[in-house]
Amino acid sequence: MAQNWQDNGSNHSFTVIGLMSGTSLDGIDAALIKTDGVQVFEHGPVCSTTYETEFRDKLRTCLGQQTASADLIADFTRIQSDIVQDLLARNGLTPADINLIGFHGQTIFHDPANRITVQIGDGQLMADLTGIDTIAGFRVEDVAAGGEGAPFAPLYHQALSRGLDGPLAVLNLGGVGNVTYIEGDTVLAFDTGPANALVDDWVLRHTGRTYDEDGRLAATGTVNMQVLEQLMDHPYFDIAPPKSLDRDQFPTAAVQGLSLEDGAATLLRFTSESIRKSLAHLPAPPKRWLLTGGGRKNPELIRLISEAVAAPVGPVEDVGWRGDDLEAEAFAFLAVRSLKGLPLSLPTTTGVPKPMTGGTLYAASSSRLSSAG
Repeated sequence: MAQNWQDNGSNHSFTVIGLMSGTSLDGIDAALIKTDGVQVFEHGPVCSTTYETEFRDKLRTCLGQQTASADLIADFTRIQSDIVQDLLARNGLTPADINLIGFHGQTIFHDPANRITVQIGDGQLMADLTGIDTIAGFRVEDVAAGGEGAPFAPLYHQALSRGLDGPLAVLNLGGVGNVTYIEGDTVLAFDTGPANALVDDWVLRHTGRTYDEDGRLAATGTVNMQVLEQLMDHPYFDIAPPKSLDRDQFPTAAVQGLSLEDGAATLLRFTSESIRKSLAHLPAPPKRWLLTGGGRKNPELIRLISEAVAAPVGPVEDVGWRGDDLEAEAFAFLAVRSLKGLPLSLPTTTGVPKPMTGGTLYAASSSRLSSAG
């Protein structure tokens, strides 16, 4: 059984489920860990599911919007609660075995310059449907205080990387790419540019498939250097970090006249060149790059990144991490930090003026937190 909420000392281990639905819109990941918000004591079971095409299309129509319908938000939350219940059922667990859910929600709009970030998802509904206290709204306070609101996994990367030689770069290749630079107590993070989103959208538009499997289309295409130069001319790449991106911040009109294969090749090279550009903003060249997110499974992208960074590159599984579940685990970890009032972000990760906690706690109706007084 989960330990009582009153036992919340610094060494208390919480059993937490983290949920993540990324900008690539490929589906939901759920992961259970045991942590005190500083160390990770155990990696538990995981579960994932893909969105049905009809629902993914509905989500896609929300991107770039500051609101979504109440029905869509409720449906989204129910789908996420279903995966929690599935994870429990598959592993002989009950809600009483879980202390907390870290519910990231789905980012549909991100404009930190105007102090706005929107992640849909109903934290109270999640708590009520699952019977588990839930923390949501992780990024809101950071952005309201002037931070970028992203990336938000760097402190989890740092917790996992203790004992690894630095400087180390952890590169997350989701819809948007982001890098965490770690050397001892130094943690620096920022969005590098597009990762999978532009190529995925290109392939979907032309073939109906949701991604370029193994980068095969890109591998058979030819990079259009003129178009690539136009894409790389974006002012974002010269901005000093911390900095972050909205999924749809890069216009791709220049690619429209290219063939399917050449467009895929050019957009994938755009991803690797944006990562090359990121080297200029790091304190020292990383000795090693660990890749997470769906892009780490794309051999063509890995080849291009290896050429771009001129250092050993490999998936996070090389050091025993779970690449498919890392972001979900991160929001489980951050949920405990939120509960304890510990920082979720730093001036060097999001540009927030000072270390910033965040998140809102939604108590389930039968909450042990409520009964603890």
